[in-house]
Amino acid sequence: MTTLGIVIVGTGFGCLTHVPAFRAAGFEVRALVGRDPVKTAERAAFLGVPQGLTSLEEALALPGVDAVSIATPPATHAALVEQVVSAGRHVVCEKPFGTDAAEARAMLEAAERAGVVHLVGTEFRYATGQALLRRIIRAGAIGEPRMATFMLHIPLLADPAGELPGWWSSAASGGGWLGAQGSHVIDQIRTTLGEIEGVSATLDRLSDRPGMTAEDSFTVHFRTAGASGVVQSTSAAWGRLLITTRISGTAGSAWLNGDEVWLADATGTRQVEVPEELRNPAPVPPPAELLHTAYDMLHFTGMDLAPYTRLAGDLRAGILGEPGSGTAATFADGLATREVLDAIRRSAADRSWVALE
Repeated sequence: MTTLGIVIVGTGFGCLTHVPAFRAAGFEVRALVGRDPVKTAERAAFLGVPQGLTSLEEALALPGVDAVSIATPPATHAALVEQVVSAGRHVVCEKPFGTDAAEARAMLEAAERAGVVHLVGTEFRYATGQALLRRIIRAGAIGEPRMATFMLHIPLLADPAGELPGWWSSAASGGGWLGAQGSHVIDQIRTTLGEIEGVSATLDRLSDRPGMTAEDSFTVHFRTAGASGVVQSTSAAWGRLLITTRISGTAGSAWLNGDEVWLADATGTRQVEVPEELRNPAPVPPPAELLHTAYDMLHFTGMDLAPYTRLAGDLRAGILGEPGSGTAATFADGLATREVLDAIRRSAADRSWVALE
């Protein structure tokens, strides 16, 4: 196999998921870049990464660096992407993609000018359940989709004493639950039901967390060309996990039960068989030594490792000019999702319905 080198920027999610995922896809991780020199050096050593640096410029000057993966707070994305693509390197950038649509559009235009492969970290496109649900709905299994429900209630941040990174609790820094989890749901809606044409939304804080200015909960009503739906999600609700993904149409309904997809129509209710190409290996939890904050615990099951490995495989295929899966999200998708996020925030602020072009 051709050896490709990658630099990981970010010592949180970058260490928990990016490093093992890109390695599993055949990349050599040449360096880890972070802000804190001690933490970066320690985590690089722990993960067996040869360089722990605080300078992206220095990392880009290393031999054999073909790509960079950016797993940093959204307020840093625009400057980092510009630096990476100006150096002619291929790039993966995490979501939420920048802090607003203007930044997202600038990143897309810069990557297109540079002629590099550009992907966004929407790894759950590759999750078995979501991929199969998307496939059967787009194939007409429920007729014309008309109504959709996406719900997630977890108690992860319910305790105000739970530690969070400073940027995550700050609205000005692009933090909050809407960007963290809402980005994934918006991408799922776009790829399963089509582009979102309008939204009405509220943003809330359930946890009485001192100094937190970002939301930990949201409710969004949306419309596509043919369907309407509700997204409700909170990371701060005490009690048992509540999770629902269900889409109903003119000929039936389909829903997720974990990674299982179930279908009901006039002939009865049944589980949909998973094609071999959509199966992922079992989750592999990250090392416990890397789990410190409540934010880290979002990833403690390792459920995003296998999907992210597939995303990394599509980056590799794009760089080498080989056929990919056709699943990867590009910066154009990042911009489209960012526009919906901005519309949700406008709706919540103005208490209005906001149409999208």
